[in-house]
Amino acid sequence: MTYSKAAPVVTPPKSKNLPLSLAVSFIIILFLLIFQDNATIIPILGFHGVINNKNSVTHLEQGRMHYPQKNLERFLEYLLINDYWFITSQDLYEILSNQNHTNSDLFVKKKPIMISFDDGYRTVYTNLLPVLKKLEKKYGKKVKVVLFINPGVLSKKSNINSTNLSCQELRDGLQQGFYDIQSHGLNHKDLTRLSNKNLIKELLESQNELRKCTHDLDPQQKVASHFAYPYGAYNQRVQKYVSKYYLSGYLYNNKILNRSFLKNQYEIPRLTVNRQESVQDLIEKFDTTFDEKSMKFLDKKLIKKK
Repeated sequence: MTYSKAAPVVTPPKSKNLPLSLAVSFIIILFLLIFQDNATIIPILGFHGVINNKNSVTHLEQGRMHYPQKNLERFLEYLLINDYWFITSQDLYEILSNQNHTNSDLFVKKKPIMISFDDGYRTVYTNLLPVLKKLEKKYGKKVKVVLFINPGVLSKKSNINSTNLSCQELRDGLQQGFYDIQSHGLNHKDLTRLSNKNLIKELLESQNELRKCTHDLDPQQKVASHFAYPYGAYNQRVQKYVSKYYLSGYLYNNKILNRSFLKNQYEIPRLTVNRQESVQDLIEKFDTTFDEKSMKFLDKKLIKKK
């Protein structure tokens, strides 16, 4: 019986380039972490009215969506102390479309955030605007807020008891540089339930009315260039018509904006806010490093600033 010799086992030579490739990969990952664009994750918070507990408030203002003035001031002050960048709807549009190349360096150094208010409640003028002025005087920085307005329910000059903003109150905040005024539909209707004719009316007349109110203060027509869906309700048909008149569309779905995953500028997510949430709750929505120690540090800083 003849036995054949077993084939020799060949051991492949160790790659001399493996450690080098690992080192290169590590350096690339480290580079990306260090120089990560701070505008990749952009929190957009959606508020409504602002409650001043010192005054008597209506039943409507006591709704769960209206936020306490004292807590809001504390929250905005935290953002100022920590050098957040209060972006407008146009700022975000330019970030998403890569049109604003001059701001690329700011993305590394600053943390963008958007503070928005829906529906046009008058407390945004009576209870929020004084806070914004106070903070500007205290820190020398301006907090800009985005107002998504339904011009169909703007109050008349003679109706001082209205719960809605007037055109003049919108103009005051815009002229002072605190308001970014955008559209929320003419009368806050669920657009998914409207006929095409009425849908167009809600979109187009809202834009026309807001621009009519602010025409001399807004030569570039930045007012009513962006849209927030009432109730956050939209579908493919609604989105199609919104895209005919507006540059972007905002949801109200309690999600945070991640530019890396956003595929459609007419589906910009927003974080919901209700009055039961503390300042710490709001911060923890987008800052995973925040804890009780950070809150104590915040309180100490605020006390020193006073």
